[in-house]
Amino acid sequence: MGVAASPLATADPVFATKALRKFLTSLTSRESPVLLDLGPVVGSNVNFFGEQLGCRIRVEDLAADIESHLKKGNADQLAAFLGQRFTQPAGSVDGILAWDLFDYLDKASAQVLATVLTTLLKPEGALLGFFSTTESKESVYTKYVVVDPLHLRYRTYPASRARQRALLTGDIIRMFKGLRVSDSFLMKSNVREMLFRKNPV
Repeated sequence: MGVAASPLATADPVFATKALRKFLTSLTSRESPVLLDLGPVVGSNVNFFGEQLGCRIRVEDLAADIESHLKKGNADQLAAFLGQRFTQPAGSVDGILAWDLFDYLDKASAQVLATVLTTLLKPEGALLGFFSTTESKESVYTKYVVVDPLHLRYRTYPASRARQRALLTGDIIRMFKGLRVSDSFLMKSNVREMLFRKNPV
């Protein structure tokens, strides 16, 4: 009889995060903040942010939108789609979890999305983004599952294409015109975590 594999042997890897706690801190002083999550629905994340912030959270799965355009052969229409994607009024969102979505966008689509998200944020609102620092040919998306304020579980699932490119820090900053970098951390997971804040009025 074979020996059963340890659950830890097949578990999704857990990595440290420094920016998530900063993101939470930036929103704790706001009463019933509005949070926009651009990743797929993760029930435990919805519970975590609800408990930590007492927030209203809306999940908009942009990875699914990207995947849909790729499968239909409409990648060239993605920028126009993202420009009309969100129905929330300008200045209505306190925090945005962008995760690593920008890694999967072409330059034009990334700029459109950055501009739209900047418009959605309230003054002093916060945006958390992850940006790969290495090129990767692996065609997977990553679902980020919050373990606690200092750790994230990276759960991958199939994608139709790999990350598009590793963005330089200066390029990322220029893309988010109207936001300032509050914190930036280069992690051992080859991810640059960046926390942006919207300038006051």
